[in-house]
Amino acid sequence: MNMRSSVQSKSEPAEGIRQASRGKRIMDLTTSRSTLRQLHTHAARNGEPGTVTQTQEERLAKGLGWFGIGLGLMELVAPHQCARMAGLPSGHRPLIRVMGLREMASGFGIVTQSTSAAAVWSRVVGDMVDLACLSAAFLSRRADRSRLTTTLAAVVGATVLDVVTAQQLSRGVKTRNGAVRVTASTVIDRSREELYRFWREFSNLPRFMKHVRQVDIHDEQRSHWVAIGPAEARIEWDAQIIEDLPDEIIAWRSIDGAVIDQAGTVRFEPAIGNRGTVVTVDMEYRLPLGTVGAAVAAWFGKDPSQTVKMDLRRFKQIMETGDVITTKGQPAGREESTSWKYDRAVR
Repeated sequence: MNMRSSVQSKSEPAEGIRQASRGKRIMDLTTSRSTLRQLHTHAARNGEPGTVTQTQEERLAKGLGWFGIGLGLMELVAPHQCARMAGLPSGHRPLIRVMGLREMASGFGIVTQSTSAAAVWSRVVGDMVDLACLSAAFLSRRADRSRLTTTLAAVVGATVLDVVTAQQLSRGVKTRNGAVRVTASTVIDRSREELYRFWREFSNLPRFMKHVRQVDIHDEQRSHWVAIGPAEARIEWDAQIIEDLPDEIIAWRSIDGAVIDQAGTVRFEPAIGNRGTVVTVDMEYRLPLGTVGAAVAAWFGKDPSQTVKMDLRRFKQIMETGDVITTKGQPAGREESTSWKYDRAVR
C-alpha cells in the first residue's frame, strides 16, 4: 500500500505537468488561429468581416458591363444624338447602332460572367475598334474636332480601365478592400527549428526576398524595412511582430501610417512522414489605388503574388543547398538566358 501510494503520488506531479503542457499547447494554437483571423481581416478593418463576397476586380468588371449595356442602349435608340455628342459627322447612324449592339453584347457577357477574363478582353477588342473609328473620323471635315478629341480621350481612359481589369482577372488577382492576399507553400528538407531560426533573424530576409534590400532590427518586436518598388522606387516602412510561437509561427504587420500597409504570417509544420517541413506564407498587401495599383505594380515586375512565391522558392534553395541559382554572370555575358521562363523563375 505504501509503495503504491508513493508511486501514485510521484505520478500525480508528472501528470499535472503533462496536463499543463497540453493546456498551454491548446492556448498557443488558439492564439495562432486568432492571429491568422486578425491578419485575414486586416485589410477589411474599415468594414465588417465576411461581408465582402466579390473581389474588387469582379465588381469593377460588373460595373464596366453595366456601363457598356447603358451606352450601347443609348447608341441603339438615339444614334443621331450620340453622334453629335461625340463630334462625329452625321450619316453614321447605322455604324453607331452596330457599335451599340457590340457594347450591349459585351456588357451582357461581362455581367453574366464577371469572373471571366475573356468577357472583359472582348470589351478591350471593342475599344480598339472604337478608337480606330474615332481616329478615322478626324479625317472628315464635317467632324467637330473639339468634341471628338474629348470623346477619344474618354475612350482611351475606358480602354485602360478595361485592360487593367482584364489583366487582373487573367492573373487571378483577388483584391478586397484595397488589399491583395497572397498564399504560397512549399516543402523544405530541413527541420522546423532550423527554418524558424533563419527566418526569425529578419536580417536574413534580403538574401531570398528579391525586392527587399535591407531590414534593420530595432528590438525584439520592431524592424525597419527597405525595398524597391515599381519603377525602382525606394520604399521604407516599419513593421512589428504581433505573434511569435517558436518553431511554429511568426506573424507581423506594418505599423499604422506606413507607406505600405502589409501583414503576414509564416507557419512551419511537419511534412507527412517527417520528410522536412511545410512552410506556408500568408500575406496581405494594401497597395495604393487598389486594383489599379496592383496592375501597375505587375507591369513593373513587382507583382506581389508572383514575388511571394518566388521568394519562398529561393528560401528553399538557400536552406537546402546554401545558395540561390541565378543566370547572372554567365560566360555569355548577357543579363538573361535564352529562356525567359527560367529567368523569371530564378531572378
